[in-house]
Amino acid sequence: MQEVEMERFQRQIILQGIGISGQQKLKASRVLVVGAGGLGCAVLPYLAAAGIGKIGIVDGDKIEESNLHRQILYSTEQVGLYKTSEAAQDLVKKNPGLEVLVFEEFLTAKNAAEIFSDFDLIIDATDNLFIRYVIDDTCIACGKPFVYGSIHQFQGQVSVFNFEGGPTYRDIFPEDNKSAPNCAEAGVLGTTVGLIGMLQANEAMKIILGIGEVLSGKLLIYNLLNNTQQVFEFGNVPKPKKPHISESFEIISPEEALLGDSILLDVRELGELPEVSLETVLHIPLSTLEKEFSSLDKSAEIRIFCQSGIRSRKAADLLARKGFEKLKLIRGGAKDLLNADRSRKTEKTSF
Repeated sequence: MQEVEMERFQRQIILQGIGISGQQKLKASRVLVVGAGGLGCAVLPYLAAAGIGKIGIVDGDKIEESNLHRQILYSTEQVGLYKTSEAAQDLVKKNPGLEVLVFEEFLTAKNAAEIFSDFDLIIDATDNLFIRYVIDDTCIACGKPFVYGSIHQFQGQVSVFNFEGGPTYRDIFPEDNKSAPNCAEAGVLGTTVGLIGMLQANEAMKIILGIGEVLSGKLLIYNLLNNTQQVFEFGNVPKPKKPHISESFEIISPEEALLGDSILLDVRELGELPEVSLETVLHIPLSTLEKEFSSLDKSAEIRIFCQSGIRSRKAADLLARKGFEKLKLIRGGAKDLLNADRSRKTEKTSF
């Protein structure tokens, strides 16, 4: 190793089990972080500072004011810019020898395998239940481990899936268990994502270095309100030879959703705010969609939205089982759709 690198990582190199050979392992490693939000902002700086050689960041989201209380890589001046590129600039400042690959797009079942192919290890820093199944399925198919982390209010979870033939995400979270709210619905404290993100980074480095006890087959649950932690063990569940790849629906932006002829299907419950009263919006709550789906035209393209995306995916799954083929999901929720409509009207009236 070069003298500059030796000096930078000296306090790490002297640790038992790391040494120069361990530092070289970190430099040779290729880690992909899916999500540059709260968890990603905690994971990424520690990976970069530790000397990981190549980091990929996948996220199509832009920085919003509501992100700043927990997504500590960003500042007020960066609102409206892509998270991935802004995070990348910060990481290279921390470690000039780092190579960062930026993917300014959302992970889907269609692009996951191609993106994953260039990396050894995947870290799930998302806030999206469906995408976790995509990550799991793709990691199984590609033979890659992934480090999982999730947040619910003051509590966080960490585990490692598909590590050396160990249990997968589906072994502990069957796909029909998709009702948990995301951060936008349940709320989140910045320190919670900070702690869980650091634990994820720690698991990733243990895997790369081959040291310690990896959380494979174990789910760590930490409660920051009462400072308690529990570890639950779980095992492999028999699976078919080929992993099931989650059905993928095309995800379109709110701006795209407002273009062309289609039905905008609002599957929120009656009375939920904000109210979306656009001409092309049809309101059928998810709770009654099973009984009312026959009122929809199967030949029409149906673009579905809810408050955050969880119920719209369930609605799409239901309609797909009923024979509907022209289904698309609108990214974000009702608020994003209204903002896109206002922007469109403003553009039309501007000179």
